[in-house]
Amino acid sequence: MNEPLREKISDLYDIKSLYADYNEMLEKEDLDLAFAGAENYRHADIVEAAAARGVHIALEKPMAATYDQAKRMVAAAEKHDIKLMINWPTAWSPAIQHAYDLAKAGRIGHIYQVRYHAAHQGPREIGCSKYFWEWLYDEEKNGAGAFMDYCCYGADISCWILGKAKNVVAMGGRLVKDYDIIDDNAILLAMFDKAMGVCEASWTQIGHEPYGLLIAGSEGTMVIPEPGKVKLITADNIEGEIITAPAFPKGRSNGPEYFISCLDKDKPVEGPCSPYISKDAQEVLQAGLDSIKTGKRIDLPLD
Repeated sequence: MNEPLREKISDLYDIKSLYADYNEMLEKEDLDLAFAGAENYRHADIVEAAAARGVHIALEKPMAATYDQAKRMVAAAEKHDIKLMINWPTAWSPAIQHAYDLAKAGRIGHIYQVRYHAAHQGPREIGCSKYFWEWLYDEEKNGAGAFMDYCCYGADISCWILGKAKNVVAMGGRLVKDYDIIDDNAILLAMFDKAMGVCEASWTQIGHEPYGLLIAGSEGTMVIPEPGKVKLITADNIEGEIITAPAFPKGRSNGPEYFISCLDKDKPVEGPCSPYISKDAQEVLQAGLDSIKTGKRIDLPLD
């Protein structure tokens, strides 16, 4: 697939061992680990193929296109005892990690809401390669449209902070685009134990503000005003305190580094990149899609 991209990679990095089929690569190469970037609906097949050969594997977010596919991925990893990581870009934000640490340390009391707003004008409009946006606009390959591409962040972060969701309601559709895609805007609400997750997605928003994370608690609120900074607002300091997030330690600053560290130290993949938290997020997303289609609240678990 995508011969022009393979030629580009070869020219840029002087890589000679290139394959049109990942199964052929797995058969011919002696691999310890793999990083996969493919259409969401192919993730489960890739993980099953890699796991059967004992290859540890990391994939780009979201975990899959459907909840059933996500379950297959976890089952394959467990059966063959390989490590599986879902590479969420938000996991490598020092500010988001520090906000999580502060929240879990009780700095804002009982956490009752996690909101993540993600938006831009659309994959094609912001200049993504056609090899990317063509499948993002395909409901089967992506799992939806903006809903899957961007509500997934809020679902993963909400499950990371709040645990397992109890029920979900969602709305979404094509509100602006004049070409055929299933949705360009969506909102998903997930109810947890005395808390809710709010996941907002747009492929039509002009500008990036607001964008990002809000964590609301009984004693304060936290937002990310800029990279590397957390704004902590309390009743005693309504204007807020700007806190500089500490840098990640060695072995934690990006996806490949963290995944290799987990392999070297034989530690499980934890946090938002955990396959189990990512699977919980995929269940929330699946319930959201079911809610959009039926117009009803969907109770969890789905199975």
